[in-house]
Amino acid sequence: MMAVKQTAGRDTLGKFAPKFAQLNDDVLFGEVWSREDKLSLRDRSLVTVTALMAQGLTDSSFQHHLMAARQNGITKPEIAEILTHAAFYAGWPKAWAAFRMAKDIWTEDGTDAKTAHANAMVFPIGQPNDGFAQYFIGRSYLAPLSTEQVGIFNVTFEPGCRNNWHIHHADRGGGQILVCVAGRGWYQEWGQEARALHPGDVVNIPVGVKHWHGAAADSWFSHLAIEVPGENGSNEWLEPVNDAQYDKLDK
Repeated sequence: MMAVKQTAGRDTLGKFAPKFAQLNDDVLFGEVWSREDKLSLRDRSLVTVTALMAQGLTDSSFQHHLMAARQNGITKPEIAEILTHAAFYAGWPKAWAAFRMAKDIWTEDGTDAKTAHANAMVFPIGQPNDGFAQYFIGRSYLAPLSTEQVGIFNVTFEPGCRNNWHIHHADRGGGQILVCVAGRGWYQEWGQEARALHPGDVVNIPVGVKHWHGAAADSWFSHLAIEVPGENGSNEWLEPVNDAQYDKLDK
């Protein structure tokens, strides 16, 4: 038997709450999830998905457990039956929310959600955005489209992924333009309501405006990030968009 490897706790909370991160990664996943002589990974996924749905916790953690459930062998007909059965005990609206996420993970043609998203747009997803990973919650990908004259990058966010609050600075000119190309996402300026984003939407971000952007909890999302030329341009990265702020957006 091989222990389940998990680093999400340390990646997200390692500095802020190291003990919680250690319990999450080493005890919950490293010990409890690894006890396959008691329950299989498939059965543990079934129990976990049902418990989270019953609480109405269809956030990024629920999306992660749905993806794990598929990897652990739960088929599309089975997850549909599991959520339908649980709806009578947990609540009909909770089942609707769960189905919205599950149908993107168990796609009709058998491809995974990332591949389905890539097939929905003409631009490549690119490589993991490791150079800026410290400023994101969740995984993002970066595909440089133009690095001359004007910088244009296709930025792709996995479901639930978002960047930190940040500000674009410049002495003259500067700022950024977002052109949404696939999936569903969010954009929010400090002190303003969040704006839902869909393919074809354009966001103009002036210098000096504190903001964040990223994917919806149940959808991959891609936008072109266009760098507006300016003098002495820079980005100021600030605090993360925490789960309490983010999880309210779809409710």
